[in-house]
Amino acid sequence: MRIGFSVPQFGPFADPDRTAAMCTALEALGCHSLWVADRLLAPLTPPDGYPGGTMPARYGTHLDPLLALSLAATATERVRLGSSTLNALWQPPLVLARALTTLDLISHGRLDVGIGLGWMREEYEAAGVPWRGRGARLEETLDVLDAVWRFDTVVHTGPLWKIPESTVLPKPLQDPRPPVLLGGFTPPALERVGRRADGWLAASMPLPYVHGLWAVAVEAAERAGRDPGELRRVFRVNPDITATEADPAETHHRGTVRQICDHLKAMCSAVTDEVLVDLQLTTDSPDEYLNLAAAFLAELNEPSPRRLRPV
Repeated sequence: MRIGFSVPQFGPFADPDRTAAMCTALEALGCHSLWVADRLLAPLTPPDGYPGGTMPARYGTHLDPLLALSLAATATERVRLGSSTLNALWQPPLVLARALTTLDLISHGRLDVGIGLGWMREEYEAAGVPWRGRGARLEETLDVLDAVWRFDTVVHTGPLWKIPESTVLPKPLQDPRPPVLLGGFTPPALERVGRRADGWLAASMPLPYVHGLWAVAVEAAERAGRDPGELRRVFRVNPDITATEADPAETHHRGTVRQICDHLKAMCSAVTDEVLVDLQLTTDSPDEYLNLAAAFLAELNEPSPRRLRPV
């Protein structure tokens, strides 16, 4: 199991100097990866459909994800660097490909490209991008990224974008391209993961839901002639830490550090599985963040089974 943390970029952590220093400290703790997230705005009128209830107010204060990832790249030497998730449809894919290529070069080949569709209609409206047809737009975005990254002569003709025969250099350092992971929690999203992605940006959830969704990706990969065993899974958790043990039915997101870590371990059935612990909604200062990150690392690295007591 691989262990990652969020790049500090929201609320009280939305300060470039603080972000860089904390990324250096997180790498020194021994984590495997650091991940940015993506928000454009936080509507004053609560948006519909926020996962888990009310949208946190601190999402209204944020650093740009790709620039924050550049800070992380220059502040670290070893960790993988990814996006979970980047809302890729808010800019033309050729522009996105250029930015991601530059990030792969800045990081010396440590980039994982995590892409999602987002969920907030208001952000699409503010970015001037149609809400309808998101799935087809994502499919063509992936086509353009592949064309730019894989081929010496780049050409694309699709319903949304046209690129004449062109030279687009440099190429990413990773060959044939940086790994692409896709988010989503619907059967069409998991079918797309299995058919054309390198992995799934998932979330900590009850095990039956994980198994049901993952089965869709596995079946799609097999239909496409791909090895589902090569697909990665990254399980994100925004933990609600409690002083005493919580209801076992809630430990996919709420409980003691030990309870949450036990659930994350149960989800990770392959050596390539990874957890992403986002502590930006749980802590308010760098010291608090780093101390809790160290506690998660210690607990997740401890073999099971073991003594049971609250943390």
